[in-house]
Amino acid sequence: MGNSANGETRPFLLLVEDDPKLGPLMAKVLQSSFEVELIADGQQGCERALSGDHDVMVIDRRLPSMDGLSIVQNVRHERVATPIMLLTALGTTADKVDGLDAGANDYLVKPFEFDELLARLRALTRRFDPQGAGLPVGEWTFYPDDGCIYSPHIGRILLTPRECALLRLLAENPERTFTREQILRTVFSADDQPGTVDTYVHYLRRKTDRDIVLTVRRKGYRLGQL
Repeated sequence: MGNSANGETRPFLLLVEDDPKLGPLMAKVLQSSFEVELIADGQQGCERALSGDHDVMVIDRRLPSMDGLSIVQNVRHERVATPIMLLTALGTTADKVDGLDAGANDYLVKPFEFDELLARLRALTRRFDPQGAGLPVGEWTFYPDDGCIYSPHIGRILLTPRECALLRLLAENPERTFTREQILRTVFSADDQPGTVDTYVHYLRRKTDRDIVLTVRRKGYRLGQL
């Protein structure tokens, strides 16, 4: 958190944007609500993102030295749970899915209105209140409505919508083993292949713990024991 001129505490925002006009303009607009750190290089932005010092990040997808998608993947691989918004001129569904699956929490297509950007960032930085109903996953607690799981060791870990839907299915039925086909019908779309289930089980394990999902030989998957 940073302090404004009048002493109010503001969220600390990392902005990684290389456009020489848009970057400074965004920083100026965002400074009304955030303490902004602007970086124009992908590699430098990744190093700052990995520090874990920020409350939220806004990362352009196309950057010199390292693209935004790689930054997000590196950040999530190191289990930095800071909310991330990706900015891009690529607006296809596949591009959005790639960004979200990499670990971004939101995705905004250029050109955009600053009012929408600010509204989405307010939603991302809204303080999470873990007083609501959570689902136990061993010693962990999963909050499906908030898209996150709490580790007793490293705290909050943010999940993508698909990761969240998969874990919710298993956590709500902890004694049941689901086949890949059952998971595919319940969590994913009709266009997906059974291998998609294996991919997202891998994503969940990599982001949280290898034992969060148990492989039942010749049957499928069930909730693991952490």
